[in-house]
Amino acid sequence: MEAAGRLALEQGLERVTMKAVADELAVRPGLISHYFGTIDTLLCEAFAHAASRERASLLPPEENSLPPREQLARFLHRIDGAASPNLGRLWLNARHLARYRPNLRQIVEEQETITRQALTGIVAEGARCGDFATDDPERASVVILVTIDGLDSYSNCEPPSQRHSSRAGNASSPKA
Repeated sequence: MEAAGRLALEQGLERVTMKAVADELAVRPGLISHYFGTIDTLLCEAFAHAASRERASLLPPEENSLPPREQLARFLHRIDGAASPNLGRLWLNARHLARYRPNLRQIVEEQETITRQALTGIVAEGARCGDFATDDPERASVVILVTIDGLDSYSNCEPPSQRHSSRAGNASSPKA
C-alpha cells in the first residue's frame, strides 16, 4: 500500500498498475495480483491508504485535546504546505476516475465523509465553546472543504511567481 499510495500521490492513479507497484517493490507483478485480484481493487486501496495518511497528517489524533481554534488553524496551515499540490492532484484525479469506476466512487465518498466528520467535530466543539459562530457545523465544514477543493483545482498550474521567473530572460516567449 505504501508503494501504491506513493505512486498515486506522485504520478497519479492512472500510473498505479500491478507492474508499476511490483517494480517499486522489486518483485514480480504476479505477487501483487495475488493480493489484489483486480487493478480496481488496487486503485481503491491505494487511494484509501493515501487519503487516510493525508487525513492523519492534517488532523493528527494527538492534537484532539487542543482548543478547536488551534486545531483548525493547524489544519489550515498544513493544507497549504509543501505536500498540498500532490494531495490536490490526487483528489482531483480520484474524483475524475470515480466517474467511470463505481468502486472508486464509493471509496472517495467514504474518505470524504470521514474527513468531513472529523472537521465537523472540530467546528462543533468550537461553536460549543465559543471559538466559532455557527449554528450548522457540518455546513461550515463543507464550506471549508469546498474552498480547499477549489484551491486544489489549481494544483496543476504553475504558481504565478514561477511562470514569471521562467519567462524572464527568454525574449522569445510571448508576453501576456
